[in-house]
Amino acid sequence: MKLVLLADNVVGMKVAEFLLENYLEDLSLVVTTQKNEIYFAAEKKGVPVCIFDTAEGVLAKLQNGADLGVLAWWPKILKSPLLEAPRYGFVNTHPSLLPYNRGKHYNFWALVEQAPFGVTLHRVDSGVDSGDIVAQTEIPYDWCDNGGSLYAKAQAAMVGLFCQTYPLLRKGSFEARSQDPKKGSFHHSSEIDRASKIDLDATYQGRELLNLLRARTFEGYPGCWFEEAGNRYEISIRIRKVN
Repeated sequence: MKLVLLADNVVGMKVAEFLLENYLEDLSLVVTTQKNEIYFAAEKKGVPVCIFDTAEGVLAKLQNGADLGVLAWWPKILKSPLLEAPRYGFVNTHPSLLPYNRGKHYNFWALVEQAPFGVTLHRVDSGVDSGDIVAQTEIPYDWCDNGGSLYAKAQAAMVGLFCQTYPLLRKGSFEARSQDPKKGSFHHSSEIDRASKIDLDATYQGRELLNLLRARTFEGYPGCWFEEAGNRYEISIRIRKVN
């Protein structure tokens, strides 16, 4: 197996560590977004590593070809011809239970829409999170969860799912099932601010309002908001189970 890994963030680091420790001989190239922990870990193990500049730059380093590509929490969209460079294409790590919550802010929308939540490995095609599903793990959640806790749960589950599935991926003959385009949902990044606005004169069901407030509760990030007398206010909540 000749593997090219495009990795970023905590998930990318943990996936890289798993591969460097257990499947070092598979790694033909590691691509990162900057000289970070992933870059130096690959360099230390003697694996070819580069910083993503252009798709053409990565292709130039894949002159000997690749069997499989893996996107581990990768922030950039891949296009042709890089997308078709590996023999078996690319597999992406996505933090939602596809086809639910394709696109952005999966943790927010799962709570707002009360949709099934989880993580998915899927083939990468020319669409956004629309490729065939290779493996999934569903993550249960309850009233004590919020946007921040679902984000953390997704990171941990994504690493676990990849480590569990990679022995099948490296055989190159893994099965995948298509997504039903009539099911699930898709959201753009631009939707979240408008969806987080609380209308002080509107009528909400208690369940609807609480789900909205906790969906946007994520330490270090903006909360739901409302305006009064020209001022903008933010709201975060904590729900605690008492029995």
